[in-house]
Amino acid sequence: MKCVIIFDHTNDVIYSKYDEKFIEHVKIFARNQGLITGEESEICANVLVQIFSPIVTSHRIMNCQFGNSYTSIQCQKDINLTFEDYMGYLFMYVSNDNSFTMAKYLSVCVTLARYVCGPNILILKTDENKANLMTRLIDTWNYLTLNDQAIFIEAIEQLLVNVDLTKTTVQILRESVDKLQNLTEYTKIHGLLMVNNKFLGLYSTQKAKDLSSADILFSILLCEINKNEPKDNSEILNNSSHEILLSGNDQTPKCIPYNIYIREICENINLVFFIETGSAVVSGSLYDAFSNLHSMQLVQIQRNVSTLKPAFENLDNSIKKLFEAIKKLKNVSLKGCIENLGGVWEFMRKKYQEFIKNRSPEALLRAESLTCGLLDGLKELLVLITINGTVLLNDTVFLEHLGECTNWVCEKLSSYEDFLKVKSLKNFTLGSNTSSLTIHKYLEEFPGLVHFIYVDRTNHRITAPGIDFNTEEIVVLTRNKIWSMIKFAQLHLNEGHTSIIWKDMTFSYAYFLWFEDVSGSPLKPTVSPMHFNRSLPIPGTFCDDYYRHLKEACFPKMPPQKIRCYELYTIHLGLVTTQCVLEHTRRLSATIWELKGHPDHPIDLL
Repeated sequence: MKCVIIFDHTNDVIYSKYDEKFIEHVKIFARNQGLITGEESEICANVLVQIFSPIVTSHRIMNCQFGNSYTSIQCQKDINLTFEDYMGYLFMYVSNDNSFTMAKYLSVCVTLARYVCGPNILILKTDENKANLMTRLIDTWNYLTLNDQAIFIEAIEQLLVNVDLTKTTVQILRESVDKLQNLTEYTKIHGLLMVNNKFLGLYSTQKAKDLSSADILFSILLCEINKNEPKDNSEILNNSSHEILLSGNDQTPKCIPYNIYIREICENINLVFFIETGSAVVSGSLYDAFSNLHSMQLVQIQRNVSTLKPAFENLDNSIKKLFEAIKKLKNVSLKGCIENLGGVWEFMRKKYQEFIKNRSPEALLRAESLTCGLLDGLKELLVLITINGTVLLNDTVFLEHLGECTNWVCEKLSSYEDFLKVKSLKNFTLGSNTSSLTIHKYLEEFPGLVHFIYVDRTNHRITAPGIDFNTEEIVVLTRNKIWSMIKFAQLHLNEGHTSIIWKDMTFSYAYFLWFEDVSGSPLKPTVSPMHFNRSLPIPGTFCDDYYRHLKEACFPKMPPQKIRCYELYTIHLGLVTTQCVLEHTRRLSATIWELKGHPDHPIDLL
């Protein structure tokens, strides 16, 4: 049973997605409560509101009035509910899974909604295309996490090719991005090549904000969706364009408007262009204004001056920064919206100051009455500053230039297509006679090793062999065992354990997380992860970079960029001793670079 529902501040349903088991369960419950009659095949939003409104109201009261909302509820028949709040919208997930799995899944749904809608989730109720994209993204995430170990651990698999081909790929991307930059007015562009969901190469213009691993994971979802689009008979192979798609990571604003173009240059090889179509400074300031307004709405219910004053100051500062950033754009089309927004805020600002100074209930009520007007003004501004993306979709000249660049890339990569497609299906395999001699010889040095997953959490790149589950030597190793190993390790990592070895009847499993400085020397945390594990996000990178937070918490006096973090999962035959597992772990971590065979940073290849 699975169901995701998003409620607005009035407890109305603005988006829902559920499976057949949930429908059947709710229909039985609704009939018993007299909410429906007959044999309705669908559940209307009104029924969902009536069923869940008491729980949602309770959650909001606990959150707003006491600042102590619950994150999950356990119900009868092994049904669990998990909650997460984003910009005043309450996301709820109903399932039979455990609370850890549910919390992680719901965070993914929130992140997908942020990519699709930015801070204005209400768009999902008014824009059918956005709602459909949201649904397809969730379905695609579900599919990939069940079938791709890299996506399951929220990392990016690097396609292992020789250094010459890697260099050639980056050079092609560089020239294509430069061509597009010279032919159009846009100077902030990323060019990305993916082969069967594996990362091949990336090149970015100098002014473009760095893409996070979450951005690349999101582009993988879009490529998978694009792959399933019906093909036409035109000369240009399948294309997909997406616009109000917002990007960013913890080092950059979380509200950067992008146009994302995907061209399947041949089967399972995708060229992706990220084109920044708005101001990152304005977008970031606008995102902060939405966030601080939401915080203000939460604290003003409590009528506590000590908490309301800093919330007001944060909101005031974010709106000032927003107005200053917009002035620098000199965009005439924004003038009317800014004047209206400024008028509303100036009146609200005076009333908040009056309440802080005199504790006048009337002043606070007047300020609260204008909250919806301020929020509507921010939403209108969000549409206006991201409208360039929509314009691009109808700009025939720009699309023509884009076609020229993608055709050029297709031509340059044509001689490598077959090799890349074959390589992506079997990046390398443990004990496979079809592997290169170097890899085969390398893996022979680890007798008893069945599978491993190595992740560089500095850039979230994964190196792991593919597995042919039909081969006799590993016929007892199943996908479920690998996925269960990862879940088990992440659950214990969430509790602060960074080294674990355990066994079942067939295999011996191990998980290690460690830190190094930029020279490769080991670093011992100055603060144990056991001390703060509950304050960190759930392990992963798509929703929030857990590993960045972990580095900051373990090394509070060191800049995170000077700390490297690594993970290693191993599966050995059960007869292998613990000492052997430890020895293999050390040797794998020390020599894994032999498999990669090229630098991690694209600039080293130019």
